[in-house]
Amino acid sequence: MAASTQEYSTDRIRNVVLLGHGGCGKTSLTDAMCYIAGSTGRRGSVEAGNAVTDFTPEETSHGMSINLGVAHAPWMGAKVNLIDTPGYLDFYGETLAGLRVADGALVVASAVAGVEAGTEKVWAAASDRGLPRLFFISMMDKENASFEKTFGQIKSVIAEGAIPVEVPIGAGDAYRGIVNLFSKKAHLYRAGSDRGEYEEVEIPEELGPGVERYRQELIETIATTDDALLEAYLEGEELDRERVLSAMAAAMRRGELFPIFCGSARSGWGVRAVLNKLVELLPSPNEAGPYLAEDRDGEPVELAGSDSESATALVFKTTAEPHAGELSYFRVFSGTVSNGDSLANASRSGSERITHLAIPDGSERLEVGRLHAGDIGVVAKLKVTHTGDTLASESRPLRLQTIDWPEPDIAVAVAPASRGDEDRLSTGLARLHEEDPTFRSAFDPELGQTIARGLGELHLNVTLEKLLRKYGVEVQTEEPRIPYRETLTREAEGQGRYKKQTGGRGQYGDCWVRLKPLPHGSGYAFVDAIKGGVIPNKFVSAVDHGIRESAARGVLAGYPVVDFQAEVYDGSHHSVDSSEQAFKVAGSMAFKNVARKAGPVLLEPIMEIEVTTPEEYMGDIIGDLNGRRGRVLGIEARGHLQLVRAMVPQAELYRYSAALRSLTHGKGVHARRLHGYERAPADVTERVIARSQEERQAS
Repeated sequence: MAASTQEYSTDRIRNVVLLGHGGCGKTSLTDAMCYIAGSTGRRGSVEAGNAVTDFTPEETSHGMSINLGVAHAPWMGAKVNLIDTPGYLDFYGETLAGLRVADGALVVASAVAGVEAGTEKVWAAASDRGLPRLFFISMMDKENASFEKTFGQIKSVIAEGAIPVEVPIGAGDAYRGIVNLFSKKAHLYRAGSDRGEYEEVEIPEELGPGVERYRQELIETIATTDDALLEAYLEGEELDRERVLSAMAAAMRRGELFPIFCGSARSGWGVRAVLNKLVELLPSPNEAGPYLAEDRDGEPVELAGSDSESATALVFKTTAEPHAGELSYFRVFSGTVSNGDSLANASRSGSERITHLAIPDGSERLEVGRLHAGDIGVVAKLKVTHTGDTLASESRPLRLQTIDWPEPDIAVAVAPASRGDEDRLSTGLARLHEEDPTFRSAFDPELGQTIARGLGELHLNVTLEKLLRKYGVEVQTEEPRIPYRETLTREAEGQGRYKKQTGGRGQYGDCWVRLKPLPHGSGYAFVDAIKGGVIPNKFVSAVDHGIRESAARGVLAGYPVVDFQAEVYDGSHHSVDSSEQAFKVAGSMAFKNVARKAGPVLLEPIMEIEVTTPEEYMGDIIGDLNGRRGRVLGIEARGHLQLVRAMVPQAELYRYSAALRSLTHGKGVHARRLHGYERAPADVTERVIARSQEERQAS
């Protein structure tokens, strides 16, 4: 761990989260900013596996961001904390963690691909947080790059208040600079330079009319957000740069304006201008506050982003590596945190001593003596603290709002590849959940499988790769069993009679039961219709218990029977041999006998899914859904994208994320939720019953 002696006061800190669809260039831009600012001495790349915020073996092998990464770029006397987030929605939890600790966002959109489904998702999340935002249109030097097209999509699809503050000179191989609309100067980049150096010249004559149109629109748009500025503009005053920038920053904080920049992270062109504006336009932590916390009684407390407040810090990420142990990343929201401090864990009991305090810089940690309000730090080997916990002053243990994690809805069944690894598997899965709360696992007694859940198949695959690398547990995966249900379709009645004589006291229970179907979602109802005491009251409840237990085991394929009423209306008992156990068995026998006559059918779970895709893939998407026994409910236009809503049996959706990614070349995303249960087709019922019989015989 390297040492760093420089401290940054709160007013000189900027916390910026980078957002965008996978493959749009966020990580490359982060790397370029760090390199140009001098916090790293080498240019890395995603392709080479050495980008500053992509460094884990999983990221290197997959060639994409998987984890939230933190680095910093010292610029204009400020420390810009860069929070690089994954673009693929399988890792959306990491994005939400980054949003939680940022005071501003830089949204990256490819000049080639434009606004994609993931861009819309992260834009909405940043809107929910109320963060001021800037855009960077990346990859201007790529073939088929179009600033105009991407700007048009940004404005029409996600941000009506988006406005360019610079426009490119050329595109693709002809991209060679930008025009700064504030200074009315052209920046021509130096060929061969990888630090974004440029020569400032007059605007080329052929660009004049177009540039003037953009500039007028920019100044007029900013002026309309400030009454005094608008008055000065209408009176013909020349608006100075500082006044315009101040008005733009204020409008950004109100969510009215979103400036657009452009460039190429690969060459570094346009990166300096973005760094300038991150410092000039985004708020420092003391400007972004106050921040909401609550005391021990749950009462709300507002905290200023100031050193003078008591210390509060939110742990937003936890990682564990064999060589470093467990690392906890946190943001100081108020007060200061110094080496040697003891802080209370306000989210659970216990306290932590802060040692080897450091700032994160990609895979490196730079040790520091103190962090001011608003800064981001990392410490190793905390004892009781987990992701989402608040560390606070022991004299004032306030608790910050935690991170609202998305619910994992994609599942896979896992089992250890080697016998005897069950305990290690359980431990490893639990630790992976500590690192990533969107990954969950539990043994499902109904299915008889350990089910791991995540936000997508890629998320699950990567997590199981970590399980092997970090904890040495190899697993076998299989499709999770489907939680089918059974139900009844008609009324039927019959007897359950249990009689057993073993030489001493016997067992005797006799009941007559009537079963009838109930509406979907009604559950189970029991009716005691016994008259004349033919079954004593103390044994009636035992009949109920027997019916419940037998219904849980099903009559067709071993799945629980739901939505029916059981009425016990007659029976008999023996004054000596009857017992609760005997009537429980009799109730179970009655259910089995009668349920077979009541038209049992299999129900399958149906998922409601929403697929967001570019229009050119619509035919393939709908054809694939039809092939999965899906019913398309409707199609809605979402800007240049299409939203397809459909009902699909859960059994047909195993590995659907991977199939969708293949169909749409990574541009389609989907969400799903359980809609309910429907009667399974005859062929599906036959297959499920046959499989159930095979499993019974095998066991």
